[in-house]
Amino acid sequence: MIYLNIIYFLLISWYAYKFLISEGKIVKSPFDKRDDLLLTGPEMFWVLTFSTGLLAFSAPLPIDLMAIRLMVIMVLCFIGFSIVSHKPIWSLPLKLYAVYLVWLLIGCIYGPSWGYGIRMVLKYSYPLIFCLFATAAIDNFPTALKSALSARWIGTIALVLSFTPFILKMFFPGVLWYMTARAIHFISLMTFSIALFFFSTEKRKNLIYSLLFLFPCCIWILRTSILGSGVAIMTFALIRWRLKALPIILGILVAGVIAVFTVPELHEKMFFDDVENADLEGFTSGELDLDDVNTNTRIVMWEFLENMFFDGHKLTGSGTGSVQQYMYTHYVFGGLVVPHSDFVQMKCDNGLIGMYLYIAFSLLIFCHCFKIYWNTDDDRIKLFAITAGASLMGVLVTLYSDNTVGFSMATLSMPYGFYGMTLALNERLSNDL
Repeated sequence: MIYLNIIYFLLISWYAYKFLISEGKIVKSPFDKRDDLLLTGPEMFWVLTFSTGLLAFSAPLPIDLMAIRLMVIMVLCFIGFSIVSHKPIWSLPLKLYAVYLVWLLIGCIYGPSWGYGIRMVLKYSYPLIFCLFATAAIDNFPTALKSALSARWIGTIALVLSFTPFILKMFFPGVLWYMTARAIHFISLMTFSIALFFFSTEKRKNLIYSLLFLFPCCIWILRTSILGSGVAIMTFALIRWRLKALPIILGILVAGVIAVFTVPELHEKMFFDDVENADLEGFTSGELDLDDVNTNTRIVMWEFLENMFFDGHKLTGSGTGSVQQYMYTHYVFGGLVVPHSDFVQMKCDNGLIGMYLYIAFSLLIFCHCFKIYWNTDDDRIKLFAITAGASLMGVLVTLYSDNTVGFSMATLSMPYGFYGMTLALNERLSNDL
């Protein structure tokens, strides 16, 4: 059954290529199924690619289909740049993103391995290329909405399969990304559904979708995704209501703290069994600290990697790919090959310069989405701007304790795809006024 992944991969890659170079196709409108919508070839490719980020084809195989699929999409995007009628939109944050990639390439020079270094550069390049393609391919609001709704439809199927594991293992082994990647992917779909709640007439439907995509990380007790979902909701409120959102943000923070100490499953996962005063009283009195939190030995691993690759060259790190090269060639921490913290990996590989550059352009994207949201009266632009800004902040915090960059096809592609569509709609719809 696992070799079905090769068939699935070849089929989706073939259709992606055929869509990209085609003259277009008539599909159903996202507003009314009785109406038709004409998509160009690049738009068809975008809808297919944006909506299928959850498909990893990661079953044990002699070849890494996940990496190959990532590369295929990037190559098709470059081919698409020569086909689309619009040029990519280089916003200030995306220009800074390009500077960050240049810094990664420089890091390859003093890194231990060009192979691992270039591999990391490609992983970080994917969201930027994906975003830029969206800025060039998206020509109108119906197409953007079609791609987002298609992604939500695929996400709903993935959510159902996630809770019917016997079907997933029997018919789709390895097709979906890992549970943690799925949960991070759902952050963006949840945010999009909340945005539709405010910017469409289907209130009940979109409220249900919002709760559905918040549901998995809570049931699975995935602390990183719970944090990311909370940050996404708080950021959404901040963009929509600005300073008036402070009571909402404070309420979510208080509710989160209370949940940590009152929900048994979350409390059990959060603290070591022998920790005394692991309650609200201990928290408010300051008796609890980070040493009492059960990080599944992550802090020990992070300290080990930082001592080896960060200390002594904090500004520049040890070179792009240093952590990956070491963990892939040495049996450490029970055979782990990823550090479970992209921020730690950034510091070790490319120093504080690299990490601060990454955080800087991410925050600039949020600020740009905030500015776009408040500088337009067009609800179509607002819908995508608030989704992009809030979902990116929610996903960004997951880099603290997960391998979000390694899952970028399923994780980072969503907020960056929404940001790319925001830039496209902001330019084209504003010009239509």
